[in-house]
Amino acid sequence: MKFGVLAVDYDGTIAQDGVLDPSVRAAILEARARGIVVVLVTGRILRELRRVAGELDWLDAVVAENGAVLTFPTSGRSAVLGPPPPPRFLDELARRGIPFKSGECVVECDATHAPALLEVIRALELPLSLAFNRGRVMVLPQSISKSTGLREALASLRLSVHNAIAIGDAENDHELLAACEIGVAVEWGSAALKEAADEVLPGEGPAAVAGYIRRVAAEPRLSPERSGRRRILLGYGLDGSPLSLAVRGRNILVAGDPRSGKSWVSGLLCEQMILRRYCMCIMDPEGDYRPLEALPGVQVLGGGEQPPRPHELARALRHPDVSLVVDLSQVPHRARVSYLRVLLPALVALRRRTGLPHRIVVDEAHYFLHQSDTGTLLDMKLHGYTLISYRPSNLHPEVLAASEAILVTRITDPAEVDAIVRTCGQGRCDGSCRALFEDLSVGEAVVMSGTHGDGCPAQRIRLAPRLTSHVRHRAKYLDVPVPEAQAFMFSSDRHGPAGSPARTLKEFARALLRSSPEVLEDHMRRGDFSRWIAGVFGDHSLASRIRHLEERHRMDHILDLNEALVQLIRERYEVGDGR
Repeated sequence: MKFGVLAVDYDGTIAQDGVLDPSVRAAILEARARGIVVVLVTGRILRELRRVAGELDWLDAVVAENGAVLTFPTSGRSAVLGPPPPPRFLDELARRGIPFKSGECVVECDATHAPALLEVIRALELPLSLAFNRGRVMVLPQSISKSTGLREALASLRLSVHNAIAIGDAENDHELLAACEIGVAVEWGSAALKEAADEVLPGEGPAAVAGYIRRVAAEPRLSPERSGRRRILLGYGLDGSPLSLAVRGRNILVAGDPRSGKSWVSGLLCEQMILRRYCMCIMDPEGDYRPLEALPGVQVLGGGEQPPRPHELARALRHPDVSLVVDLSQVPHRARVSYLRVLLPALVALRRRTGLPHRIVVDEAHYFLHQSDTGTLLDMKLHGYTLISYRPSNLHPEVLAASEAILVTRITDPAEVDAIVRTCGQGRCDGSCRALFEDLSVGEAVVMSGTHGDGCPAQRIRLAPRLTSHVRHRAKYLDVPVPEAQAFMFSSDRHGPAGSPARTLKEFARALLRSSPEVLEDHMRRGDFSRWIAGVFGDHSLASRIRHLEERHRMDHILDLNEALVQLIRERYEVGDGR
């Protein structure tokens, strides 16, 4: 994941006794020259900040008054996010002789006056709260914090906290560090903040921050090793204990047999990341992910024979709170492959430039990521890929090797089991793992570490519930070919095979229209059509309707049998005219 935003506190972090450390200013200018946006997030009143720090043109944005006031030095635009201090509150403080300073929204004084401030707030029944900053205390509207101010500033810049590193030192920095993807506490700061932070920056003062900024700006990628705080719930162990997965930036492989629940698992992952405001781009070859549109910020593009053009996706992904489902269910299989060979590199370029999308999901990945040039389609070092496949053995070895977490639903093909075992490492995945894969029920999965994991702690879980419904889209098998051994061969009892095997539903529908009454009669009598639909595609609803037609035909001999069969398929799978 790309590092694109640095949010840094002022007093105690980059300034000592109000004086900005010159080396920090120089490091910030270097970071900005590399394209990193730098936001100063401070409790200071803006006019006082200008007095001690001078002109603020060395910054992209300033969040002052602990989140209440925004200013953008380049444009000169400013905004106040809360109401001014209530006059009766200020009058009461003056009447009681409590010394204070007031800004556009904040009221600040020595922390020793906190009990008196609280007493006044309670007496006047005001919606105000206290925020401490070392020896000072601030009074603010209840909805204001450094986190809310930073989010508003980044929204104006079309940037995301999920591409941000925050650095702070004191009590009022907790929400700032929690909001950003990586929260860093300085070693010389609050003990409680250090305990809550993702990282502790060693050193004795602001000059150490300059060195840190230079180091992270030199390799602007948020490595998954840097934080385990961003976790999503996968399910529950056999003892009922919850199991979560640190997913920020990690490459995830979801593998399992057809109809074993792979898309349920990937949908579960997508739901939780969308609700945490990660920007997702989901390549959906089968229409399984359309229900995610019920979640905030999700748009579904495509769904017709012409997929959305790459520049249309790039335009939609300008906003970090938007996630896209690219529905390719109506696009012919070969056209899907060609389309993704153009789209995936375009998304790589977009992520390198903007940091968006945070995660790319590719279902049926084995169709698209098996060739020798797969490395040009993905940038696995940027992390943040979720790949779903019932044929992991067909994925390019570089893709498998980059898998940092593996979720396995029921899988019975020995070749696919071997591929997963190799990905985890032969020495770390023993025979017990293999037995787990075959014994799984629908609604269960095995969670494993990939080649970058420590050991192979395979754990069987019951999957957590989902918020959105899960559907198997009607267009699922229109153009995706089934294995040759499962193709349907039209034939008659007297003349043998008639035509070529049908490996897709579209080929099957075309063959039905061309078949002679004699061929159809023999298949209808044996119930071959309904048995094939149920056994190969698992579509028991369509199989039941065809079985009913087969039974009717045996009793009254249906006229226009070709059209009757194709009509059932057309209604279910939207084939068109079948020709």
